Amino acid sequence: MPDGPMRAQSAPTLDGPSRAPARAMFKAIGLTDADLARPLVGIANTWTEIGPCNYHLRELAADVKEGIRRAGGTPLEFGTIAVSDGISMGTEGMRASLVSREVIADSIELVVRAHGLDAVVALVGCDKTIPGAVMALARLDLPGLVLYGGAIAPGHARGCDLTIQDVFEAVGAHAAGRLDDEGLREIEDSACPGPGACGGQFTANTMALACEFLGISPMGSASVPATDAARAEVAARAGALVMQLLERGLRPRDVITRTSLENAIAGVAATGGSTNAVLHLLAIAREAGVELEIDDFDRISGVTPLLADLKPGGRFTVFDLYRAGGSALVAARLCQAGPLHAGCATVSGQTIGEAAAAACEADGQQVVRPLDRPISPSGGLVILKGNLAPDGCVVKVAGYTRRQHEGPARVFESEEAAFEAVQGGRIAPGDVIVIRNEGPRGGPGMREMLAVTAAVNGAGLGDSVALVTDGRFSGATRGLMAGHVSPEAACLGPIAAVRDGDIVRFDIEHRRLDVDLTPGQVAERLAAWRQPPPRYRAGVLSRYARAVSSAALGAVLE
Repeated sequence: MPDGPMRAQSAPTLDGPSRAPARAMFKAIGLTDADLARPLVGIANTWTEIGPCNYHLRELAADVKEGIRRAGGTPLEFGTIAVSDGISMGTEGMRASLVSREVIADSIELVVRAHGLDAVVALVGCDKTIPGAVMALARLDLPGLVLYGGAIAPGHARGCDLTIQDVFEAVGAHAAGRLDDEGLREIEDSACPGPGACGGQFTANTMALACEFLGISPMGSASVPATDAARAEVAARAGALVMQLLERGLRPRDVITRTSLENAIAGVAATGGSTNAVLHLLAIAREAGVELEIDDFDRISGVTPLLADLKPGGRFTVFDLYRAGGSALVAARLCQAGPLHAGCATVSGQTIGEAAAAACEADGQQVVRPLDRPISPSGGLVILKGNLAPDGCVVKVAGYTRRQHEGPARVFESEEAAFEAVQGGRIAPGDVIVIRNEGPRGGPGMREMLAVTAAVNGAGLGDSVALVTDGRFSGATRGLMAGHVSPEAACLGPIAAVRDGDIVRFDIEHRRLDVDLTPGQVAERLAAWRQPPPRYRAGVLSRYARAVSSAALGAVLE
């Protein structure tokens, strides 16, 4: 068999008389000597029947394989896991979601290393599959790229486009008596019409766009909706492209740099993206060996205009963004505005500036604002610190104008307790809901609070109530909500000292989150704090709780 740089990984597995057993195993599944003489390209597929986000990835994999074969490679598909956040949200099962990010990264790394694969295409959909795949590529540093399966089409009922966000908020409206049983069922039946990831600029679409701005996905590939006929061609081109990366020797760490990570942050900030991007980009940076801190998000967001009018804070879905000109249009605006490092390399072979220059803006589109009329002069994310969050917390400011809030704490030891209080009408205007013991270690798993935040909005309290948690939020969350409060309660963070009635103060302008307590009062209360017993004493969640770092560091495993 021929040797060479394109088979540097697979040759030790396959070449020579001693490797006859390995070749025999491959021949058992139909491969020939000619197949084994070509580079082996892994297709890490996060397909699952559990939920719509990844449901169509089997078909997409077939198109990727065809592109690889045409370009002279041998594709080998393997599976990894996916957790549906939309299904597990608000239940004990949601504790598995963030943990799955590490399992996905680990499993891709192990399969590729074990079998000497030469390159990788990762097919992704629901939230944690995207950062998990990028983390694996950064670890392996073999030629590879990430291909997103695309967004779901918007549902439609009562003259309005719908996303899963509307279903969660309908639950709150139903509990508050603002929506009857028939109305709830109509929204439930209409919101999700087929395959694809949730259709607003929620976490999946946020991270898909971030991958394009990071350069690890081809610009424009993520914007194509899941059910669009063009997606098959996008997949085939991705298969051909990974072979070009292999030939050129371009590796993920050539693409994932400090400046490209700053581009990804700017893309998130300009589109009002999910707060989860903070966790995930910090984790990706760590795997790539790049210095990145939580304060960098506030700095970059502060000089990046909010341009895209996307749900949950805005009017439009990602389908609308695709028709308007896609992520390339956002990149083109940011190249003009200045925050984007236009010279960063991408897997497509172009710089991000060159890819942005090819953007086609639809006539009359209203999704992406012109630079002289931004939604806001600064981006959708802010980082707050203060005596309640000494290491920081994350707030999404896209979609609302409230910049200050002061009110009495209503303290809950779990998401379920807070949700019950909202549903039961026990939260009043002005309150600050405090949910603790939901951090990476204390949860464990740092559940998303979408059930609570959607119930707050559904009950009509979104403009008068604030929320603070050491857990995190869905990308579909909207309102004055501070997540990732660090240190978390399980690590004796000040959030553990808060009691009912304490005054909590948000000050977005001055980047502060404070509780009206003196340092001595906080220390006295923490000395008396009794941490709840661990929820899991064995298994993966128990191991995760012992090894996970602070949310301010990306909630990575130590």
